[in-house]
Order: sequence, then structure tokens, then C-alpha cells
Amino acid sequence: MFKLGLRAAFGRSRFVRPVIREMEDKDFMQNFMYHIPTKVHFGRGEIGKLAEEIKAWGTRVLLVYGGGSIKRIGLYDRVVGILNENDIPFMELGGVDPNPRITSVEEGVKLCREHKLDVLLPVGGGSVIDCAKLIAAGTLSGSDDMWGIVTGKAAIGKVLPVITVLTLAATGSEMDTSAIITNLETQEKTGPSNPGMRPKVSIMDPEYTFTVSRKQTAAGTADIMSHALEVYFNNNKGAFLQSRFAEAVLKTCVAYGRRACENPEDYEARANLMWAGSWAINGLLTKGSPVGWSVHAMEHELSAYYDIVHGVGLAVLIPHWLRHMLREDNVWKYVEYGVNVWGIEESLPDMEIAERAIEATGKYFRDMGLPETLRDVGVDDSRFEVMAKRAGAGLGKAFVVMDEGDVLEIYLRAF
Repeated sequence: MFKLGLRAAFGRSRFVRPVIREMEDKDFMQNFMYHIPTKVHFGRGEIGKLAEEIKAWGTRVLLVYGGGSIKRIGLYDRVVGILNENDIPFMELGGVDPNPRITSVEEGVKLCREHKLDVLLPVGGGSVIDCAKLIAAGTLSGSDDMWGIVTGKAAIGKVLPVITVLTLAATGSEMDTSAIITNLETQEKTGPSNPGMRPKVSIMDPEYTFTVSRKQTAAGTADIMSHALEVYFNNNKGAFLQSRFAEAVLKTCVAYGRRACENPEDYEARANLMWAGSWAINGLLTKGSPVGWSVHAMEHELSAYYDIVHGVGLAVLIPHWLRHMLREDNVWKYVEYGVNVWGIEESLPDMEIAERAIEATGKYFRDMGLPETLRDVGVDDSRFEVMAKRAGAGLGKAFVVMDEGDVLEIYLRAF
């Protein structure tokens, strides 16, 4: 039993030792600094910690939220009640879109500057949190060019503290340093990463995700998996532990994504997905090995032009992205993925394991009700070339180096 447990956790015993012996200098774990200062309050009723955490960081709050779901589940009234009961002044910025707009950031910065607000309180999913992060960075920037901050043309200095109340397991924005914003005028979706934008505190109660729709639950699960997959498929054979961490995140999604779709009030499933979402992209998995974010770059173009749900676009692209990158000299990684995540029989030929793993990934997304093609989400092929050119410009560090031609082929296969 012990021997089987080890093999299930670490993959094929005949495979691991050769990889270690064949490592070159570039394959050893790289130097890194790791620090996650976000304080997390996780579980039922942890919203009760909100007032004391706000008071530890500031005095005047900008409450940021989306389309109204927090009002339907009573969370808005709970948060406003806490603020009022504790004499914490606040202003509101509602109506943040699923792909948050630069116009919402500009509106939030104006509110913060005019009313001297000093704490950002996003209550919602990743889009709301990302919007709040850019507001926090923009308010103290001294610049009026918020899109310049998004694109890196204007520097990020001091950042107002961000305290989140999470309602959707997906982006991991509640513990990471990034924020992705959409500019409809230029049809761009991008964003900066800065340590100051990492939330100071995140309150994570899985019960707040009970009312998330099946579609959004599935899309969120695909988003979490995409973060782990982008990191998992790297060329550093020496980052052994990081790969095992990534497999744990992926296996958690496989185990609980469908359960949460089928039973929205399954606390165990919701809790595990919520925690997996944080650890998929809070920096742990990326340390010690190079990461080239490639399928995300492709999906950001889709969202920028067609305003589709990020996780949905990723679910359509990922199987084609995986198949496009498969080579004889990197099949070892697909074998790890197939055996350790999907439980594929390890005695099969390597290429067969790889193909089965890719098919299992696509089938999992389909089984949760996610679309299979870009046509299914209203995407046409008229902009593929321009999107491929923009996405392909920064893929020199991907698992397999790609350019706009590779991106175009993936779009066409997914179409």
C-alpha cells in the first residue's frame, strides 16, 4: 500500500531517476525570493473579522462590487452593516464588469482622491478585486493616465491597502500581485504586477460561493486549472516539488469542480476549490522555474475583442494549446501529467499517455458544460490574425517557444 501511494504521488518510478541524472545546469531550481504577506481569514463567519482588519489599515473605505450578486445573497447588507456599526465612513463603486473596464478604474480613482479614501474593499470575484487593485495603485500614482499604469508606461509607487471579501473561486486575485483590465476603445486586455497590489487581508468564506451558477463555477475551475497548467508545463526538470504542488492543485480541481457544479452547496467542494484558486497563482508554484504565460496571452485577446468569460475562453483553448506544444523531447512532462493527475495507466507508450491526458482535459471541461469551440461562444475568425500577432509577441519564454503563426494555428484549431 505504501509503495502504491508513493507512485500515485510522484509518478513512474522508472521515470523520475533518469530525469534527475540527465539534468543540465539550466535545469536546477533557480534562485528566488518568496513572501506572501496576505493575511487570510478562511471559513464560515469570518466576515466578522472585517472591521478590525479595516481599522488596522485605514479609516475611509471605497466599497467596490459588481453587478449585484452580493446584494441578492445578502452579503452587501452584511458588509454595509459592519461598516456602519463600526463608524467606518465609506463610498461605493458598483457595476464593475466581468472583464473590468479602465473607465471603472478611473471612476474609482476620482472617488478616492476627492473623498480622501484610504482603504479599498472589493467584495466579489477576481474582476472586482483587479479593478480595486488598479484603483489602489492609481490613486497615489500622481498620474491621471490610468491606462498608462496598466500598460507600464506610468510607474506604480505607493499603493493603498486592499482588503478583499471573495465570492468566486477562479482568478486567485485575492492573494496575487496582478490586475488585468480591459480597454474597450483600444480592444486591449492586460495589466501590471506589483507587490504593493497584493491584498493585505482576504476574507474567504466558501458559503459565499454557494449561489455561483454552474457556468461560472465551471469557468472558475478551468481558470484555476489554467494557472497551474501554465506553471506545470515548464522546461526545468529540477523543480520537482513545484510540479507536485501544481499536480495537487490540478487534482483538487478535478475532484471538486464537477461536485460543485452538481451540488452548489457542497461546502467541502466549494472550500477546496476556493483554496486551490489562491494557491494556483499566489506565487508558490512559479518559484524556482521559468514560466511563460502563453495560453493566457491568447485568451486575453479573445476577451478584449469579444468580451467573453475568461475561464470559458481558456477551457476552449487549453486542449489545443497542449496538443500544439507536444513534442518527442517534451513528452516526459505530458506523461507526468497523464499519470499523476488523470490516473492514466503508466505502462502505455508515452505518446499515447500524452494524447489521453489531453483528451481527458478537454472531456473534463465538456462534462462540466463548458463550450468546446470558439464558435460556441460567438467568436468569428475575422480578427484571428491581428489577435495572433499581439498574443504571439511575448511568447519567447513559453514551454515551447511560439510566435504569431503558432497562435493563429491554435485559434484555427479551436474554431
